[in-house]
Amino acid sequence: QGPVCTNLGLKPGQRLTVKGKIAPNAKSFVMNLGKDATLLGLHFNPRFDAHGDVNTIVCNSKKVEEWGAEHREAVFPFQKGGTAEITFSVNQNDVTVHLPGHQFTFPNRLNLSVFDYFDTQGDFTLQSLSWE
Repeated sequence: QGPVCTNLGLKPGQRLTVKGKIAPNAKSFVMNLGKDATLLGLHFNPRFDAHGDVNTIVCNSKKVEEWGAEHREAVFPFQKGGTAEITFSVNQNDVTVHLPGHQFTFPNRLNLSVFDYFDTQGDFTLQSLSWE
């Protein structure tokens, strides 16, 4: 697990930009955005080859121990051993995920008014975090 951020205070209209390096033998990595570790508004999980998925981004939400329905994105702009820059824009009813050459939205299923929590896990090394 990489660094854990708490008290981010991300509100609608604000965004978080994550930059880092993907491991050369990466299977998958995760970025979680939410209220805390038990209430995740967005579980962002690019999978190179994990859980039966190949080159697929799987997103979900989690309320305590309860996962929601998985959302799959077919676009996969990540490369093993490469760098990644991902921006999460918080809106009133969803989060827009900006990837190189592609973006999509994921609904704010938990109706979070503030996103305070962020962490990364898996085959990803965080290099910088910025928010505005």
